[in-house]
Amino acid sequence: MSLIRNAKLLLTIVIAAVTIAGKAQSSDQMHQQMHQQMLADQVNIHKEVNLLDSVTMLYRLQEEELLFPALDLYESWNNDWVNPYRGQNVKLPDSLKIDVSDYFPPTLGHVTSNFGWRRRRMHNGIDLKVQTGDTIYAAFSGKIRVRKFERRGYGYYLVVRHNNGLETVYGHLSKFLVKQDDVVKAGQPIALGGNTGRSTGSHLHFETRLMGQVINPNDIIDFNNKVAHTDTYLFQSKKSRAVANGTIGPGGIAYHRVKSGDSLSRISKIYGVSVSQLCKLNKITPTTTLQIGQRLRYN
Repeated sequence: MSLIRNAKLLLTIVIAAVTIAGKAQSSDQMHQQMHQQMLADQVNIHKEVNLLDSVTMLYRLQEEELLFPALDLYESWNNDWVNPYRGQNVKLPDSLKIDVSDYFPPTLGHVTSNFGWRRRRMHNGIDLKVQTGDTIYAAFSGKIRVRKFERRGYGYYLVVRHNNGLETVYGHLSKFLVKQDDVVKAGQPIALGGNTGRSTGSHLHFETRLMGQVINPNDIIDFNNKVAHTDTYLFQSKKSRAVANGTIGPGGIAYHRVKSGDSLSRISKIYGVSVSQLCKLNKITPTTTLQIGQRLRYN
């Protein structure tokens, strides 16, 4: 009996030891799991904090975009001139992709006068037919930078700086519907058409510019169909166009290489020089027949 009792006692001791060890192991596992959960919670907290920081930064960027559209391109905001870099030597980007997908026609009127040289003066925009009192709309979303009157020029006019980097000019207006520094959306009414300033009839003078540089609106917009040609417009500076043609000569003199379909008038519009200046630089006449592959100096 003593032997059986001792065996039972030994078995009891073994079972107790195994149970205690199991509980100890279970306690260690629980502690480890709790520690891992705390680390995971810390990671989640950091992620949430980072997300909040990102959202806050996004809101700040959106606020800056509203206050100063295209801030990465323009160094200043002034309400004085159509060209904000007037009198300055500004460095334009060689090329820039511009989102024009939200384009809205400023008016449904047809083109009455196109971009280019006109009676020995450069016409920096296009004229669109409107009647006095017709509504004029913002072409893209942005902010009203200039609201002024110019008796011998634009008459009552607006300049809007857009989020995509472009600026648009609306001239010969009869009434403003917005104030300076107002934020506007594409398609929002901003003015009424008119016949003020240097104008011979009621129409809208419309310009597109980048950092003061005039761009032919026809390069961006199909005015017959009232849409942008593509969702993205590729701006290229005169220098980059010349480099692409391999036409920068010694001393920075720039040349255009004549292609099929080129004319003096077309070349003058591309580089913003008059036909008479092209003729003078190249010692030719307006009636000279251009040859494919011929180089024409334009600066």
